[in-house]
Amino acid sequence: MAYAIQWVRSLLFVISVYVAIAVVGLGLFPWALVSRKGARAGCMNVCRYVRWAAPWMIGLKTEIRGTPPDYECIVASKHQSFLDVFLVFSAVPAGKFIMKSILKYAPIVGQYGLRIGCVPVDRGKRAAAIKQMVDGVKKGSATPGQLIIYPQGTRIAPGVKAPYKVGTAVLYEQLGQPCVPVAANVGLFWPKRGIYRKQGTAVVEFLEPIQPGLPRDEFLKLLETRIETASNRLNEEAGFHAPH
Repeated sequence: MAYAIQWVRSLLFVISVYVAIAVVGLGLFPWALVSRKGARAGCMNVCRYVRWAAPWMIGLKTEIRGTPPDYECIVASKHQSFLDVFLVFSAVPAGKFIMKSILKYAPIVGQYGLRIGCVPVDRGKRAAAIKQMVDGVKKGSATPGQLIIYPQGTRIAPGVKAPYKVGTAVLYEQLGQPCVPVAANVGLFWPKRGIYRKQGTAVVEFLEPIQPGLPRDEFLKLLETRIETASNRLNEEAGFHAPH
């Protein structure tokens, strides 16, 4: 019975989030078209709604630890579900993403993404995608901020091992910016797929920045070590122990 009640609460919460996205997105769309501030305000308001509604609708609190960067940098985040997207974006003043190129044609969503400075990248061969990514970021230098990227490339469930891809290291090397790692345990409560959300406290943690100048392989190894070590600590803090 408790599971069924929580599932219904989760369903109502998920519906409310989509309604909030539609209402805020459409309501602020004219402002977003003429001002980047309008686009960012729309995105921030959706993030605030999620953090406000989750505790009383589904019993899920959220916490942001560490020091979010307020300078131009790469933010390399553990990615477990859409909740870490909301939390990381809401914590930095000028976040932007590398997004699938096809999303720029999506009504409303695509325009918001482009207006806040997201960089569209076509899926394809790895070398071509990386070059396009770097070129896109450099061309977007007029929109400074915190470039949020997912080093593993997709959502990875807690306890599942997946390689860290070279794209983040190439950006780090060629942009010459600090890289701020971010750990998370949000996937324990808000899964990659499905309706059900668990009660608890979901955490993202901004870690010590990695300053520019490291060799590519050394950087990638350090990034993985920092993110995975901290994420495992957050998982264990929440009562989850990865199988060996």
